[in-house]
Amino acid sequence: MRFVFSPPAEAASGLLDLPWHEPLEEWSDERLVEIRQRGLSRHPVRFVSEAGVVYALKELDTRLARREYRLLRRLRDLGLPAVEVVGIVVDRPGLDAILVTRFLDHSSSYRALFANTRYGHPVDRLQDALVELLVRLHLAGFMWGDCSLSNVLFRMDAGAFAAYLVDAETAELHPSLSEGQRRYDIDLARERIAGELFDLRAAGTLPAVDPVGIADGTVHRYDALWDELTREEILHPDDQRHRIAERLRRINALGFDVDEVELVDAGPGGARLRVRTRVAEPGHHRRILMARTGLGAQENQARRLLNDIAGYRGHLERVKGGPVPEVVASNMWLAEVYERVVRAIPAGLRDRLDEVEIFHEILEHRWFLSERTGRDVGTSEAARDYFASVLPTVPEDLTETGRPPS
Repeated sequence: MRFVFSPPAEAASGLLDLPWHEPLEEWSDERLVEIRQRGLSRHPVRFVSEAGVVYALKELDTRLARREYRLLRRLRDLGLPAVEVVGIVVDRPGLDAILVTRFLDHSSSYRALFANTRYGHPVDRLQDALVELLVRLHLAGFMWGDCSLSNVLFRMDAGAFAAYLVDAETAELHPSLSEGQRRYDIDLARERIAGELFDLRAAGTLPAVDPVGIADGTVHRYDALWDELTREEILHPDDQRHRIAERLRRINALGFDVDEVELVDAGPGGARLRVRTRVAEPGHHRRILMARTGLGAQENQARRLLNDIAGYRGHLERVKGGPVPEVVASNMWLAEVYERVVRAIPAGLRDRLDEVEIFHEILEHRWFLSERTGRDVGTSEAARDYFASVLPTVPEDLTETGRPPS
């Protein structure tokens, strides 16, 4: 039996004494936990909590396990949204290999999102998140071969969703994808999505929507985003600079970066614009927020918090009657606003959402209360009301600790 763990291997060293010599479905270790409303899997999957971290263990053919291990590591190197691969256990006498990944904290399956009324009608947000993930993968030359809602985990990102790939056992990585390879992935995704939504309808958890229409709409959204990011266009000499700047702004607004801009002479009519879109994980606002405050956040969350910092800076300048340096305002906001709110989160509710998402929701709740009362409700007052009336409605952590029932 051999254990191969990705660095830093120390993080998973506590997993070494699990009963690897037994079939995964027969384990009864006290560290096993259940994940509520998890996605479907064609292979045995169990979850283990070790030192406060939840790991997903999947038992599958050794060849497929090795392949998925390599692909997930490559996705990590490319900065693409996917679960973090921790290691692989092979050469188990008479048994398949086990792939170990880290469970994505504060994530939900699509089934959990549809089952909870708090998320309202999540179809549009799920479509946008899935389409963005698939486009990023395709730009990187990654042919998924198994795109479906079941193979994605979703995290809240300032009211939107961010999608993360979970399963890569059928995937292929190429320098670039042909049109046929992309269409195969898209057509398969359409079929899988429609089938999964029909399953939700049968279970009574799907709103009054057409599963086939949603699947078709997902393909249309994919095509529109792909076209915006990759199409060539003819530019007239008189407005080349303006048109290029406008195109780049649209691409940036979609959360993508531009790696290269190429202008090819197209004769008297102007030039042909070719834009090479960078596939690395976006993070303009995340990087700014990290530099100013040390807070780690997702992109939409970071944008929202930076707006709040800007508003706080304006407040400080009005109070002081003069300009306040950005670094000073950011540090004062962190200490006087953000950290005060975070410290006040009730202990029993702290794990419902990540701290940055809770703060974002409090800002949204502050706006709602201010509109309702006709006055500016402060962040502290909004936080108290949010902790009492909103946060308790958020579903509990998806993990249930303790030995699963036998």
